[in-house]
Amino acid sequence: MKNSCLFIIMIILSFFFMGCEKTMPFAPEENELLDGPVEGLSTAEQIQFLKGDEAFGDVFTIEEGLGPVFVANQCASCHAGDGKGSPFVKFTRFGQPDTLGNQFLSFGGPQLQHKAIPGYQPEQLPFGATSTDLIAPAVSGLGFLDAVSDADIISMSDENDANGDGISGRPHWNNIPGYVQLRPNSISQNGKYISRFGKKGGAYDLLHQTSGAYNQDMGITSLFEPIDPFSGLEVDPEVSTQTVHDVVFYLKTLKAPLRRDQDDSDVIVGEQLFSQADCAKCHTPTLQTSNSPIEALSNKVFHPYTDLLLHDMGSGLDDGYTEGFALTSEWKTPALWGLGLSKDAQGGTYFLLHDGRAMSIEEAILLHGGEAEQSKTMYTQLSETEKQQLIKFLESL
Repeated sequence: MKNSCLFIIMIILSFFFMGCEKTMPFAPEENELLDGPVEGLSTAEQIQFLKGDEAFGDVFTIEEGLGPVFVANQCASCHAGDGKGSPFVKFTRFGQPDTLGNQFLSFGGPQLQHKAIPGYQPEQLPFGATSTDLIAPAVSGLGFLDAVSDADIISMSDENDANGDGISGRPHWNNIPGYVQLRPNSISQNGKYISRFGKKGGAYDLLHQTSGAYNQDMGITSLFEPIDPFSGLEVDPEVSTQTVHDVVFYLKTLKAPLRRDQDDSDVIVGEQLFSQADCAKCHTPTLQTSNSPIEALSNKVFHPYTDLLLHDMGSGLDDGYTEGFALTSEWKTPALWGLGLSKDAQGGTYFLLHDGRAMSIEEAILLHGGEAEQSKTMYTQLSETEKQQLIKFLESL
């Protein structure tokens, strides 16, 4: 009798677990995720990656230094799943449209902190300031972009359009803060260096970008950016130097987005159409890293679809605002890798271009102008089938 009862219980449990297998969600494939470390990290590097991952998701409180004015209370709120932000978590930069340097820094610039802790008022745009709304970029694969040599970036530039193709990308030669460490074999021009992160490529490296984000996004001071954006005074660091370095290491060692559907016949044709329309002249498919202190990033060939250069995108995308020495109509070519996964981080809908105004890939293409005008025209001349093939290729990235 005892054995019979035990047998019946085992039968019931087997049906229970079989049912669970049918109802449990499947784990997503690796190429459907933007997060995760690059392959080849040492044990010590994996530990630092995890520390940085945790710090990236930390929620700051008032007691920990949040604010008093701010945009967000954690890094991950603008980079959900390490992906793109959306207009619902936008940030606003302001200043004036010239190269004299931002004259509104004493009025809270360059970023509008539109939230405040109790007892304080959010910032308001000062009179006369030009502003632009931006959405956060995806952060996967940044370490590869960071490790591209200055020489390679210069080799892709054609500032005076010497070849006559209408495309004249140029490096963003910019002033850099004293705390950054120059890359090996960095090249300078009139005391300026090539910066490559941010919508207009205003940040030199990921330490520059991350320290600025702590300060301007969350009102968190660090050893690198000690000026409180509310008072304008230098205060004690509110985030440790080690934590900042851990987050920088995390961003450097996030894996590159992985391709999907590469063997699909439409994707293959779409890639050919992408090249024929000269899109690849700015969205350069393949780059290579140079030597890196992180062995897993050294001398690697990768496929980001960017040239890391500034390009004039025409009056339609001229936001009247600049950073560093970029013109108001110039934008750094955004990497297209991970484009097909953007909706996963944006609530199921595309929000593309610098401010998220384009709600489809086609709409983003049709808003291209300036140096991209000819490519846009070639896209409009494709058949509907060819357009869908090109878009299907972009969604495979």
